[in-house]
Order: sequence, then structure tokens, then C-alpha cells
Amino acid sequence: MTDSGLYIHVPFCTTRCGYCDFNTYTPGQSGSSSVGTYLDALEAELERAAADWDRPGPPDTVFLGGGTPSLLGADGLTRVLNAVRRTLGLAPGAEVTTESNPESTSPAYFEALLEAGYTRVSLGMQSAAAHVLRVLDRTHTPGRATDAAREALAAGFGHVNLDLIYGTPTETDDDLRRTLDAALATGVDHISAYSLIVEDGTAMGRRVRRGELPMPDEDVLADRYQIIDSALVDAGMGWYEVSNWSRPGGECRHNLVYWREGEWWGAGPGAHGLVTLTPDAAATRGVPDDHVTPPDGAPTGVTRLVNAKLPRRYAGALSEGRTPVVEVEHLGAADRHTEKIMLGLRLREGVPARWLDHAGAAVARHTGLGLLERVSGAGAGAGAGAGDGEEDRIRVTDAGRLLADGVITDILLAEETDAQ
Repeated sequence: MTDSGLYIHVPFCTTRCGYCDFNTYTPGQSGSSSVGTYLDALEAELERAAADWDRPGPPDTVFLGGGTPSLLGADGLTRVLNAVRRTLGLAPGAEVTTESNPESTSPAYFEALLEAGYTRVSLGMQSAAAHVLRVLDRTHTPGRATDAAREALAAGFGHVNLDLIYGTPTETDDDLRRTLDAALATGVDHISAYSLIVEDGTAMGRRVRRGELPMPDEDVLADRYQIIDSALVDAGMGWYEVSNWSRPGGECRHNLVYWREGEWWGAGPGAHGLVTLTPDAAATRGVPDDHVTPPDGAPTGVTRLVNAKLPRRYAGALSEGRTPVVEVEHLGAADRHTEKIMLGLRLREGVPARWLDHAGAAVARHTGLGLLERVSGAGAGAGAGAGDGEEDRIRVTDAGRLLADGVITDILLAEETDAQ
């Protein structure tokens, strides 16, 4: 059975990175709120979640993301986890993760988190090159992220992740190789690597439009991805999702909840959740009808909930006893099927071959091009939560990983055409 998860969004940052388009707010920014007000509102939402979420038991995973959760400090993060225990509870052996900015951590911070019950830490490293960090508007020094990773391991954390960004303007292949060497030298068991995406509305997007920075080159990004994969595989790590590598047993269970289409409650400003609601749940109370999307096809009973983005609006609703939810989407069988393919084909384990029966020609075409392959469940490494481990599965090949988004889009278009 797939794990269930709880995602908690912490919207605070000391500064806003030039490439970031996440729902984050700096001190004094319009729409923000105080940390105390946020924590009070979060506890109120968790109480609503405990009443409204029709779940088989307590969540198996908890993930605090942002933003910069470490700005809450060890005391604030301890308060959050205690609130989770008091309301939704925690399953035995639950994975509990928090993202942290290296500059707002210390050995004492990690020791306090471990004592509070956190089991995993994810640190934003991005690059070991100072000039790359400057382009990204990151404030930490190149060595601080690796120092923080070592401090977390020394405190007793068994699972530590370093997040990297590749393809930043001015980055060279040698910059990337030095970054990988520095990350691997720490001994962490998980590394995530994401290509830089220049988003509209960001400071970096404006610099690219003005011609101050070049747009990342697709061929360069492909070459950098291969450098990353080779280095991590040579170091004993394996990919389990297109942008994520780990040592055996180091996979992030919470992220697998998303990729295997499990259920999770999204708490905090702007958070998204995917849950089965209790029959009498009042999660849609006060949401205008035009913000409620009906299911595509037969309803599955699974609902996507989206909270108000502005922290003040989020906290204001909960302080008045109202739901912070501003969008509701009731998912149908077609919706669920599409999302399972979109997410599942990014995993090393792939998806059951029978899911793609209506896209046979597209699957055959990409298999012929060497971008997809058919393997047994055992051969794909389909483990707990992946369904029947013996049935044949379709997955992207090593070459297919570089073109995964295009392959997935083509398959979904083929299914849509067949359905018509």
C-alpha cells in the first residue's frame, strides 16, 4: 500500500532568490504574517485536517518545505511536529523531513531536530561555485552547505539530502564536477539535481529578457545531466526518479507519495493536497462554485485542495473559523489516470504496461527509438507501494530520461486521441 503524507508549507525567506517563483515572502512584504500568527493558523488547519481527511491511519511521511523552514528555528519546528502528533498523529516509523537553508543551521539546531523526532534533512546547496551562487542570488557561502550536511550527519541523521541546480548561466562543466565532488565527499545518501528553469515574473527572468543573462541551452543541460548521472552512479548512487539519486534505502519516501499517486494533506499558505474527504467534511465551505472543478469522468472520491496563497489571508480565514481552501478539484478516473502516467513514468520503476494499452503505437515508437523499455516488475525495481512487483512495466531508458517530458506528453496525447 502506498504511504500517505502530510506536506507543510513554510512561506518565510530572509531574501528572495532571483530564480525562485515559489510562494514565499520576506519580512515586511505585503501579504506576509508573523511567525507566531502563522504557527497558530497552521495548528488550526491541522485540527481541521484531522476531522476532514478520510484516511486509513496517521500519515507515514511529513515534509516541511518552503520557503525556509529553518527560519522557524528548532523550537518552532518542534512545535510544528508536536502539533502533527496531537492532531493527525504519526505512523510507526514515519519519515519526517524538513528543508533547511545552510545559513540558518548549526550543530545545536540539528541535534534539537533529531531529539524532536525529525528523521531527514534536505539542504539547498545549488552549487559549490561562488560565482554561480551569486547569479542565483543565494546568500550562503560555497562551503556552508557541505559543512551543514556533515553537521547533520554528525548529529545522528541517517538521511541527509543535498539539492543541486545545474545549467545556471556562467556555470561550466568543471564548476559542476567540483560541486558533485564536494557533495559526494560529505557522505550524504541522497542528491537531487534540477535543471535551472527561468520562470516569468522572477528577477532572473527579467535579467534574461533584458539580455543580461543567456537563456539556459537545452544541449548544455543534457550534457550536464549526463555528467551528474555518471558521477553519482560511479559513487554508488542510483537514480530512482529522473532528478533524484540515492544510496540503497536512501530514497525520499515522502516524494514517492507524490510520484506513486498516494494521498497527502497540504497545509500552509498556497499548499496543495490530494485527499479523500470524510462524507461530512466542510472543506468546501465558503468556496465559490466557480472555484470548484467537477471530475473528468466518473468521480474517484479523491479531491485536490488548494489553500490561499497570502499568509495573512490564510491565517485570517482560520482565525475566523473558516476554511483556508480557495480551490477545489474533484478528480475523476481520467484525471487520476493521467496523473499516474505523468508521475509514474519519471520513476525508475515505471508504470504497469497495462496502463498504456490505449497508447500502444506511441509506446512502440518510443521503444523503437530507445527511449522506453518493457521490463518485468522485479527487473524495474518496483518495490513496496509500486503495486504488483511481477507484472510487466514500461519505463524510460537512460536515453529516455533526457527526453522524459516529451515522451510523457506524446503518450498522453496518444491516449487522448484514442479516447476520442
